Amino acid sequence: MAFQQRRAALRAILNGSTCIRPGSVYDPVSVRIAEDLGFELGMFGGSVASLAVLGDPDITLITLTELAEQMRRMSRAAALPVLVDADHGYGNALNVRRTVQELETAGAAGLTIEDTLLPQAFGVSEPQLIPLEEGVGKMRAALDGRSDPALVIMGRTGTRGGGPSAASFEECLVRAKAYDATGVDALFFTGLTTRREVEAVAAVTTLPIVLGNTQGELDDAAFLSSQRVKIALQGHTPFAAATQAVYETLKALREGTSPKNLKGLASTELTGRAMREADVKARSAEFLGLKK
Repeated sequence: MAFQQRRAALRAILNGSTCIRPGSVYDPVSVRIAEDLGFELGMFGGSVASLAVLGDPDITLITLTELAEQMRRMSRAAALPVLVDADHGYGNALNVRRTVQELETAGAAGLTIEDTLLPQAFGVSEPQLIPLEEGVGKMRAALDGRSDPALVIMGRTGTRGGGPSAASFEECLVRAKAYDATGVDALFFTGLTTRREVEAVAAVTTLPIVLGNTQGELDDAAFLSSQRVKIALQGHTPFAAATQAVYETLKALREGTSPKNLKGLASTELTGRAMREADVKARSAEFLGLKK
């Protein structure tokens, strides 16, 4: 599937009448599995990107080059549309523009740009936000950096993100309206926790809404759909599950368990599907004269 088709699929989700839940993906195998299972969209989060590429926590140590290259690997592996968490755009508004260009050519269906101050400031333990005017400038720069008009750009605000220094909900509404007016394609919120907050955001904006947290009273697809929420994340549990599986397997081997007695391993059939073995064999027969 061409990149524009993937972007059209994401736009169809944003223009649809229901709220979908994307599959958390982080490498070629995970994106293929999500595609095979019928997920409409993959979500490539900043935290899993940092873990998959560096093995480091989500503190903005990963570079734009590393993020884009991992996205490029996934784009090659599967046709599933992927939404990328591009954090703060890796710098100021001009860096944001470059970030959009790199992720566009890497095959992302869409990306998010947020207004959190990153990396974290010296001597400050709680998350901080950049000034509203700077946030607006980043959204406008992101749009300017887009060469394919089908690429989806989402404005994300760190307001209501938790912690004593988190901005007020009133600030969240101000920023939501300001980013809505820049012309981005959707608005992304991570800190909303109540129906009242979601209703208030929906009332002052016009764009499709994406939520990073839908626990508690927000775990209601019908309600979310009624408030223009088109995408609701479920966290990044696949990576956590994979980490646990690798740990348990290596632990068992280290303790003397024979490989033939290990439990929970992927079947030969599943592994073959993930590596697209049938397609490779067909090409080998056609181009190399090998037997299927």
